[in-house]
Amino acid sequence: MIVVLAGGVGGARFLQGVVQVVPPAEVTAIVNTGDDRQFYGLHVSPDIDIVIYTLAGVVDERHGWGIRDDTYHVMQQLTRYGHEDWFLLGDRDLATHIHRTLRLRQGRTPSEVTDELRRLFGLTVRILPMSDEPVATHIQTPAGLLHFQEYMVKRRCADEVQGVVFVGIEQARPAPGVLEALRQAEAVLLAPSNPIVSIGSILALPGVRETLQATSATVAAISPIVGGAPLKGPADKLMRGLGYEVSALGVARCYADFLDVMVIDQQDAALAPAIEALGPRVLVTDTIMRDNEAKIHLAREVLHSCARAV
Repeated sequence: MIVVLAGGVGGARFLQGVVQVVPPAEVTAIVNTGDDRQFYGLHVSPDIDIVIYTLAGVVDERHGWGIRDDTYHVMQQLTRYGHEDWFLLGDRDLATHIHRTLRLRQGRTPSEVTDELRRLFGLTVRILPMSDEPVATHIQTPAGLLHFQEYMVKRRCADEVQGVVFVGIEQARPAPGVLEALRQAEAVLLAPSNPIVSIGSILALPGVRETLQATSATVAAISPIVGGAPLKGPADKLMRGLGYEVSALGVARCYADFLDVMVIDQQDAALAPAIEALGPRVLVTDTIMRDNEAKIHLAREVLHSCARAV
């Protein structure tokens, strides 16, 4: 079994490659839910939905989120009623959030709802939310503590990052199957997702980092930082705000206590000796997922590297 820790567009696109190299039924994705938030009374789970939509082949590729060719009639009407529209949700996307919210109110857990959605979209890959308890990623800024969606989408990452807080993390537990998957995996892959929030929220759950330290699986991470900058999203501002160097080396330092293989782009080959000094072996390859062929190539290279590390 291959386990992938994922969040956001980078995680979903990497999973697209993995399920074309490994039979999807042998893949488990553990997905960040720290970005979840209530919008218009609905429970929205952005990273879960990005993963499902992407693997189902219905995602809006221009954005990396939402459903392709969706319409926005509901949002247009909501704005006429005076509601904010900074978090744009398409009509078919809203159906997903309505369905999730109804199921949760009926007493289903997030894990159960996620599995139902996975099956409704025809996927055989196993998808686990990181926790069934609420965890909310907040960014500490001079303007106060902002929910990550407000920081990133509404305020467009304009605020200085002074810290990151995972509200509710002390009371939360990994969702059923998460720790078992990490223990039983042949390889655990940390997708090229934001190391501070997308992956960081998963690692902050009680027992996850300790399980990764103890697992017999090969643990590999792909850097989302290429040439000193993120390919997408605010990872640079978050890393800098927490005192990490914005580089593949900085990403390796986030994971150094459990990492076996660090995968970096060819542009960052000069960083390999410094990363290897931390402990992990380094794989230098093309990590930019420009098209489907590149996604498959990256997944195959990472899995081959894990096999060689055994």
